[in-house]
Amino acid sequence: MTATAPLRDVSADPALFQTLLELIRRTSTQLPDDVVRAVTSARKDEAAGSNAEVALNVIGCNIGLARESSLPLCQDTGTILFYVHTPVAYDQIEFEEVATEAVRRATKLGYLRQNSVDSVTGKNTGDNTGPGSPVFHFHQWREPHVEVKLMLKGGGCENMNAQYSLPHPDFGGRDLKGVENAILDCILQAQGQGCGPGILGVCIGGDRGSGYGYAKEQLLRTMEDTNSEPALADLEQRIVEKANQSGIGPMGFGGKTTLLACKIGTQNRLPASFFVSVAYMCWAYRRRGVVVGAEGEAREWLY
Repeated sequence: MTATAPLRDVSADPALFQTLLELIRRTSTQLPDDVVRAVTSARKDEAAGSNAEVALNVIGCNIGLARESSLPLCQDTGTILFYVHTPVAYDQIEFEEVATEAVRRATKLGYLRQNSVDSVTGKNTGDNTGPGSPVFHFHQWREPHVEVKLMLKGGGCENMNAQYSLPHPDFGGRDLKGVENAILDCILQAQGQGCGPGILGVCIGGDRGSGYGYAKEQLLRTMEDTNSEPALADLEQRIVEKANQSGIGPMGFGGKTTLLACKIGTQNRLPASFFVSVAYMCWAYRRRGVVVGAEGEAREWLY
């Protein structure tokens, strides 16, 4: 959705508003435990006193200070992406209005930095709202409750996204080897930019638009899960291993930690097209979720 929800009196939905405000605060200031574990493990792998160790130690300090002080993990709020599952007949328009007002309030409170600007004038809206901000992806399901997942994807890592069309003279044919070579090229081109170590979400197939969208959805998976498709599970592991043998390292400083994880999904494609879409996520892997009850209350926190 690209339109901006109008200003809304949230007194009619106080519980939902508070739930979404807290979701935004947690997402912006508290890195999920699975990501913290991955960063902590990577710190142990780097040589003592190396630039890579120093970079990861600074990242670790940032994570701790942000959590303790309830301050943003990153100066870039990033694209604000809501992924929402709702029961049939749920009022999605109302949800969008309340969530947008929660974004405005979160920005005023300092949970989100003021990072949304007009694409023509460059003027900052001051509250992170405007055409296309925040972004909502709604999906209906037959569960009785609402599930909300929020991702904040920074502009620096967004710049490192890439899309490939196979076959390609440098990467190979329309097979998993060609896919592997394309993904490795994305990592090589990034060279530690985008605030590495990175996490990749990948979509094999789809069209140019749906491929990028589904690649980002792969970033909603946890760091430690295993792909249900064995061939893709092997490919995910192989990509991480090869990336970490490249010597690029965190922030491009050299070392063993270029990539923390790679998550791959597939969509059907047209016979004429074979796209490989890569969504590059920075170490500030900000995603959280909440299960919302009938009155708008938080029933369970995810991640």
